[in-house]
Amino acid sequence: MLSRVADSIYWMNRYVERAENVARFVDVNLNLLMDAPIGMQQQWDPLVVITGDQKIFKERYGEATADNVLRFLTFDRSYPNSVISCLRAARENARSVREIISSEMWEQVNAFYLMVKEAADNGSLSDLHSFFPEVKMASHLFAGVMDATMAHNEGWHFGQLGRLLERADKTARILDVKYFILLPEVSDVGSPLDDLQWIALLKSASAYEMYRKCQYRITPIGVTKFLILNREFPRSIQFCLLQAEESLHNIAGTVTGTWRTSSQRTLGRLRSELDYTTIDEVVQAGMHEFLDNLQSRLNDVGHKIFDDFFSLQTV
Repeated sequence: MLSRVADSIYWMNRYVERAENVARFVDVNLNLLMDAPIGMQQQWDPLVVITGDQKIFKERYGEATADNVLRFLTFDRSYPNSVISCLRAARENARSVREIISSEMWEQVNAFYLMVKEAADNGSLSDLHSFFPEVKMASHLFAGVMDATMAHNEGWHFGQLGRLLERADKTARILDVKYFILLPEVSDVGSPLDDLQWIALLKSASAYEMYRKCQYRITPIGVTKFLILNREFPRSIQFCLLQAEESLHNIAGTVTGTWRTSSQRTLGRLRSELDYTTIDEVVQAGMHEFLDNLQSRLNDVGHKIFDDFFSLQTV
């Protein structure tokens, strides 16, 4: 019973967070194109790269045009990581544990899905400038309702764990894409276009205002340090790992009666290494290499969590 409930709450929150993150990426890109210099080539392929599903996209759509990417990431019901597919999966997971979660949580995730389904059924891409902010706000409402109406027991901690690991992964992905392929030419580094894209990256993580309150200038080093190593901003990788480790600690002690599970050791090792990592060391090692390794290790944490908790045989 515990294994089923934990799995459903964990994935319900991962899917809601994933839908929000997809909405963030696309919304920021739409706004970036409006602010970009006249004649600049539109870049939609990086949004597909962030998902890691370039092969699926190429097979189904071919060229990365605005319409193709928007439909793929938003309303493609056969693509499991589109906004509508994530919300459908989140609602199904919520349905399976309705006796555990609060009625307010179920009502919110159900309303969230129906809002996205109505937009998908209409099939129009013309109102997306208002649609994506609504997706982000609905995700925030779900997280707030969960915090306010669900007992903060192991079920709540599993939800937190799913949300935080998904968030850390997506922050790493958008940073990796920026460093690896986003700029069209090397000569654009340090240009106004470069600054515009770093600002867009911060906005995709709702980090622009908080970054400017901490630092005056937009610099590549400053932005990457803020999004990787800041211990106070809710969407930074280090903050996510700190909070995820705390939830995992509470889960392990309650569910297994031990404080030394394989997932704890894996997550704790990664979090502690970040504690003693400097941004200079990250740059020296290679930003792409560092972020690629980080994503692999986050995936390993997810596998260990499955082995420790979700694959348990009920007695």
